[in-house]
Amino acid sequence: MSESDSAKQAAVTWIHEQMEHHGLTFDDLVEAGCFADIEAADVDAHEEGEGAGEVKPDAAGGDKPAARPTPLYRNAMGQTWDGTGEYPDWLQRAVNAGQSIDFYRVD
Repeated sequence: MSESDSAKQAAVTWIHEQMEHHGLTFDDLVEAGCFADIEAADVDAHEEGEGAGEVKPDAAGGDKPAARPTPLYRNAMGQTWDGTGEYPDWLQRAVNAGQSIDFYRVD
């Protein structure tokens, strides 16, 4: 197991311990907005299809899937940003640490 893999496993273990200690579920974290930067498809897949593929009526009254913005930036954890508004926390931390925003640009 690489150092990166063991660090990830340690982080996952710590998160599970904290969730258990505080009585939190994955749904609690989703409702709190913890995964707002992750593409909705990833969250939907983890929730076993609940609400996945929901169709919202468009302005004309027809049924069209809600359009999702195209991600322009993505990190190794799959978090994305479409370039609108302020930098998400994950990207701001990387830029503050000296990483170029272009490193995360999706081509």
